[in-house]
This record gives sequence, structure tokens and C-alpha cells, in this order.
Amino acid sequence: MSQFDVLDVGQTRGSVVAVNKVLKNTYMLLGMTLGFSALMAFLSTNAAPMNMWVYIIGVYGLLFATHALARSAWGLLTIFAFAGFIGYGTGPLIGALLSTSGGSQVVTTALGGTAFIFLGLSGYALVSRKDFSFLSGFITAGCFVLIAAMILGIFVQIPALQLAISVGFMLFASAIILYQTGEIVNGGETNYILATITLFVSIYNLFMSLIHLLTAFGGDE
Repeated sequence: MSQFDVLDVGQTRGSVVAVNKVLKNTYMLLGMTLGFSALMAFLSTNAAPMNMWVYIIGVYGLLFATHALARSAWGLLTIFAFAGFIGYGTGPLIGALLSTSGGSQVVTTALGGTAFIFLGLSGYALVSRKDFSFLSGFITAGCFVLIAAMILGIFVQIPALQLAISVGFMLFASAIILYQTGEIVNGGETNYILATITLFVSIYNLFMSLIHLLTAFGGDE
């Protein structure tokens, strides 16, 4: 084996170790933030619903802060603040749903469906190790379409449009899970905080979209 072959092997092993480290840290942090968010949701189930503008400003403010601080230890603080804020803001909605007939079944089904979709997509990306960068165009276009649909939904109260938006968010979140996991596996994403918050938001969108669809088709909305 030549000197260049030894160097290539060493570089390959080094890249594999780096990828595995990012993957491990991402899923560890994702599990902790999801757990913290669930705890805050549980504690706020009987709380008054948060003002919509306070919630929107808080979510996007903490999201921006996490992206800005992702390369420092402060990023860990902001991502937990983000997860906790999301959970606390969602808790009253879950509490109201649980108080309705069949509400607990809706929540349980949504949780199970979210876990099934996330684990299935992540498992496929991890096992296949495919490059899903081709989804970037779809994700960008989907983002603009969903924003336009949500703005339209504010002025036009059509139930079918709201259901279409929920389905759109499910497809959008699923594409991001595949894309982000593929980026980690193939070494395109090296920051586990950024990877975690991307997957966290995707899981949240999946869960809330399933909640909306299940309540709509269940007649509880």
C-alpha cells in the first residue's frame, strides 16, 4: 500500500468518525429537546392560550437566535428555550383537545403517526445513504407555496384549503427529514444544533398537521 493509499484510508476513516459523531449528537439532542418540549406541553395543558402574536414572535425570534448562535455553546441554550416555548404554547391546544370526546385518541394517533413517519423516513435515509440534495428545489418551492397558502387562508376561510395546507406541511416536513438526514449521513451537515432544530421543527409540523387532519375528519373541529 502506497503512502497515498494510507492517507486516503485515514481521511475516509476520519470523515466516517466525524459523520457518526454529528449523527449521534443530533439524535441525542433531538431526544432531549423533544422530551423537554413534551414536559412543557404537559405543564401548560390547563394554562390560558398564548396570544398569537406573542407566540409567533417568540417562535421566530428563538429560531433566528438558535441559527445565529448554533456554532457556540449559547446555541444549546436557545434550542432548549425554543423547544420549551413551542411546548408551552402547544400545551393549551392539546389540553383543550383532550377534554373533547375522542380527543385522547386523536392525540395518541397523531403521536404514533408522527413517530412512524419520522422513524421510517430517517431509517430509509440512514440505510440507503442516498443523497437527497435533489429535494432542495422542491423544499424551496414548497416553502413559498405554503406561505402563500397560509396568507390566503387568513382572508379566505375555506375548510378544504386548511386541509390542503396541512397535507402540504406533512409533505414539506417529510421532504426536509429526508434531506436533512441525508445531509448528515453524507457529511453535508456538520453542525448538530442546526440539524437538530431542523428535524425538531419538521417533527412538530408533522404532529400538528396530523392533529388538524384527524380532528377535521373526526368531526371534532
